[in-house]
Amino acid sequence: MAISRNAKLFSKALKLIPGGVNSPVRAFKAVGGKPIFIEKAKGQFILDADGKKYIDYCLSWGPMLLGHARKEVLDSIRRVMTRGTSYGIPTALETRLAELIVRAIPTVEKVRLVSSGTEAVMTAIRLARGCTGRDKIVKFIGCYHGHVDHLLVRAGSGTMTLGIPASPGVPRDFTKHTIPLPYNNSVKLKAAFEKYDSQIAAVIVEPIAGNMGVVPPCPEFLKALRTLCTKNKTVLIFDEVITGFRLKYGCTQDIFGVKADLTCLGKIIGGGLPIGACGGKADLMDNLAPNGPVYQAGTLSGNPLCVAAGIATLELLKSENPYKRIDLATSRLCENLSNALKQSGIEHSINRVGSMFTLFFNPGPVTDYASTAKSDTKKYAKYFNHMLSAGIYLPPSQFEACFLSTAHKQQDFQKTIKAVQNFKG
Repeated sequence: MAISRNAKLFSKALKLIPGGVNSPVRAFKAVGGKPIFIEKAKGQFILDADGKKYIDYCLSWGPMLLGHARKEVLDSIRRVMTRGTSYGIPTALETRLAELIVRAIPTVEKVRLVSSGTEAVMTAIRLARGCTGRDKIVKFIGCYHGHVDHLLVRAGSGTMTLGIPASPGVPRDFTKHTIPLPYNNSVKLKAAFEKYDSQIAAVIVEPIAGNMGVVPPCPEFLKALRTLCTKNKTVLIFDEVITGFRLKYGCTQDIFGVKADLTCLGKIIGGGLPIGACGGKADLMDNLAPNGPVYQAGTLSGNPLCVAAGIATLELLKSENPYKRIDLATSRLCENLSNALKQSGIEHSINRVGSMFTLFFNPGPVTDYASTAKSDTKKYAKYFNHMLSAGIYLPPSQFEACFLSTAHKQQDFQKTIKAVQNFKG
C-alpha cells in the first residue's frame, strides 16, 4: 500500500520538529493516528495533503469566524503586504484597530497590541502586579491562559489533553504566588480572599471557559468575582482571547453585566493572523511604558499584516452582524447532534454558548474541571476518528471547543448529522 503524503510529511517533521508539531495537541496523541497536514482552506473547508476535503469545526481554534480565506480579509492583507511586512515603527493601522476595539468594549479606553494571547495575558498580569504592588494571582483550575510559567498551574487545554498536571522547567518559586481555585465555585473564591485579602494582585478568568471544553459560568460566579475584587482592590482580568468578538461584537462583559478591569484579546481580532491585545481604563493602562514604570515591549507588536487582517475582520463583523444567525445555526446543530446520539444510546452532554460548543462523552452536567475530567476520552477518540474518516474535522481533544463560522451551510450540518448517526460508540 502506498504511503500517504500526510504520513510522509509527518515522518519528515518528526525528524526536525519536537513531536513533529509546533503545538502539542496537533500531534493527535489524545485521539490516536497521525495528524493531517493542510494544503489550503476556503470558507468552511480545509484540504489536506492527500487532497481530502473536510468540514472544519475547529477553525484554527476559533479565529476564523468569517470562514477561511475570506476575500475582503485577503485583499486587505495584500494591499498592506505590497508596502512591506514589518517596520517596528508605528503605523496608522495600529491606531485604527485600537479604535475599533475601544469603541466595541466599554471597559477598554486604551489597548496595547501584542503578538499572541499568551503575551496579552503576560502583560495583564505584570500590569496588575505593578499597579497593586502585590504578588499573588488567583486562577481557576481548567482555565488555560497560555504557556506562561506561573499560569501552567492546573491549566486546561493541552495539559489536560496530554495528561500533564504542570510542566517541568517551571521553578516552584514561579508558581508559589499562584492560587488555583475550582471554576464556578464562589464559596472557595470567598475563602481565598479571606485568607489572602490584601496579597492578591489579580484574578484571571475565562468568563466562559473554553479550554477544558466549553463551560459556561454560573450566574452568581462572575458577579461574586467582581464584588470581591472591588472590595479588596484586586484587578479583575477577563481572558477573552477565545470569546472576544465571537459571541457578539465586543466582549461577554455586556452579556453577563460584569465589568473587567483588564481584558485580554486575540484570535478573531487578527482575522487568523497572530495577534493579541490587553486593554482597560486609561488610568490603569497608562502604567505601561513609556507612560509608566511597567515594562512591556515587542518587535512585531502591531505588525501591519496582522492589524490589516484584524481591521477587515472587525469591520465585516460590525456591518454584517451575523451573531443571531450563527447562534441559531449552532443551537440547531447541537440539538440534532444530541438527538442522533440519544438514538444510539450514547451517554453525552453538550455545552454551548453562541457559536462555540463541546460534545462531552459524559452524562453531565459539566460545570468545572472535576466534572469535565470524568468524560470518556477513549470514546471521544473513536468519535473523532469516525468523523475524520467521514470528512469532518473536529478538535483532536475532548477538552476543546468546536466553532462555527458564517461560511457553514445547511448541507454541512446535514452531512455532519448523518456521520453522527452512523457512529455507534
